Amino acid sequence: MAEDKIKVVVQRRQEQGHGVLVLDLVDAAGGTLPPFSAGAHVDLHLSPELTRQYSLCSDPTQRDVYRLGILKDAQSRGGSLAAHASLKEGDEVWLSLPRNHFPLVHGARRSILIGGGIGITPMIAMAYALAADGADFELHYRGRSRAACAFIDELAACAFSERVHGHFGEEGAESLNLSRILGDPTAGTHVYVCGPAGFMSWVIDSAKALGFTDDTIHREFFQVDTDSSGAAFEVEARRSGTTVRVEEGQSIVDALAKAGIKIKMSCEQGVCGTCLCDVIEGTPDHRDVYLTDEEKMDNDQILLCCSRAKTARLVLDI
Repeated sequence: MAEDKIKVVVQRRQEQGHGVLVLDLVDAAGGTLPPFSAGAHVDLHLSPELTRQYSLCSDPTQRDVYRLGILKDAQSRGGSLAAHASLKEGDEVWLSLPRNHFPLVHGARRSILIGGGIGITPMIAMAYALAADGADFELHYRGRSRAACAFIDELAACAFSERVHGHFGEEGAESLNLSRILGDPTAGTHVYVCGPAGFMSWVIDSAKALGFTDDTIHREFFQVDTDSSGAAFEVEARRSGTTVRVEEGQSIVDALAKAGIKIKMSCEQGVCGTCLCDVIEGTPDHRDVYLTDEEKMDNDQILLCCSRAKTARLVLDI
């Protein structure tokens, strides 16, 4: 295997909440695991054809275990169903080295962490890191019910439990009071959100309405609905010396693959940033949730798995 992958063993498998698989993974050779920073994820290689990304939710200071939380989603593209069905204690599996597209801003005056459902996973690692730093933070966990949610016992027993606030439907706290939680956008306050797309959009829009700027709102989407409609266009891969036509309903990645140009990707939904590419000429039609609004306005980068073109031709630095 490539040097950017590590072999791990499923040390413990637990079912928590409603359909959440919690895996503790240890180094197959018995050593320490590579370090990771809060907000990082790994690619879980479930088969040669099936790779999916999951956030690390363990304490970043613990080098002996990686913990993942995987929600069983009937609408998934196969990753969560395969993990639930096939991974057992003692199984060996390959992971990518941790990568972080959702990092903490260290030294912030205050950090507000908001996780919806399985979106709590990166927030747990962030809370561990902030607690270790002695930082000022709050962790808000939104779920339909306490029984449906994973990691409840861990968060109740952790050293920072007084900073954890649950918002569960059956307890009469179905809606978060974002105005109260976020407050005024005091300089140095940062907001982090992860969860279902609609929930995240609500939190992000509410934070902006309160006056938080885009550089103080940090987000990580797990899954979005992608749209591949639109007129055909041409893509020139400048460094490769190849030009392809991208048809309606076809992704740039697929069009390039048919011409022999393989683009590394993982999520296939414009979430993870793996297929990010520089744009030399032309105007992208951004359909991802990875780039910020300001980055999209620059039009100098594009996510090749989902985005298209507003112009008849794009020239890419590949």
